[in-house]
Amino acid sequence: MTTQKLKSELHMHLNVMGQIKALVPRLKNFFPLCKPRVTSLIVFTALIGMFLATPSMVPLLLLIATTLGIAFASGAAAAFNCLIEHKIDANMARTRARPLPTGQVSSNETMIFATLLGSAGLAILYFYVNPLTMWLTLATFVGYAVIYTIFLKPATPMNIVIGGASGAMPPILGWAAVTNTVSPESLIMFLIIFAWTPPHFWALALYRREEYAKVGMPMLPVTHGENFTLLHILLYTVILVAVSLMPYGLGMSGVIYLCSVLLLDAIFMAYVIKLYLHYSDALAKRTFRYSIIYLTLLFAGLLIDHYLPL
Repeated sequence: MTTQKLKSELHMHLNVMGQIKALVPRLKNFFPLCKPRVTSLIVFTALIGMFLATPSMVPLLLLIATTLGIAFASGAAAAFNCLIEHKIDANMARTRARPLPTGQVSSNETMIFATLLGSAGLAILYFYVNPLTMWLTLATFVGYAVIYTIFLKPATPMNIVIGGASGAMPPILGWAAVTNTVSPESLIMFLIIFAWTPPHFWALALYRREEYAKVGMPMLPVTHGENFTLLHILLYTVILVAVSLMPYGLGMSGVIYLCSVLLLDAIFMAYVIKLYLHYSDALAKRTFRYSIIYLTLLFAGLLIDHYLPL
């Protein structure tokens, strides 16, 4: 090989490396479209559903395939949500820094990205997990990206209650991945997230109500006011407390879960009652943040109790 040819190949190699290096920052712009914090919580609750579905450990390949499939589908649904709401996002402080409003990615790029990511996730679930999990995940995707985002969210202040069914599906997906069935146990976990979603989201909507009003989004605090929303947060939290005790009442969990959920429920109720009696935006923000901790620790309690029963 001549020196000139070596130089030519080296130059070509460096050029390719330079193009890849330039592409990496562009690829990073797509990651926030997947709403990684939300997706992480979705994958986490799905994993708990998987582990609770078997008395032993979940097979490693099944665990990896299910995690990737659900994560990809969830990320794709989030990207479609960002695409549909990018004009609204541009007018809200919480979302105006997302890649679409800032022009870091285009609408066409987002559509292609979401389509490829969602298709890959569904294919993984179909071929490496089971068709039931794939179809349930597809239904969840349609429920969130289409029914909730396009139809419910701009139409009714109860959007988060109805649309919360999509967000409550991950434990069912995890359970179905392991057993190829939908069981009463997975439905209980679904009910916990379903009851948790309204007080969680309405706490956010309260201290962001002016932003929602500005973009014409009919969130409960905008359409019915602060006091009405606070009452509904209190009522739904009472429902949540009752539902959260079902795993123990039906023999699905033991003392470890019972003790942990009683403490978590007591703290949540304390936040909500204080919020109802002495509202402030700062307290609403703390309540919202605790609600995320609440759900995470509740499902962690289920997992610990499953493998270390008392």
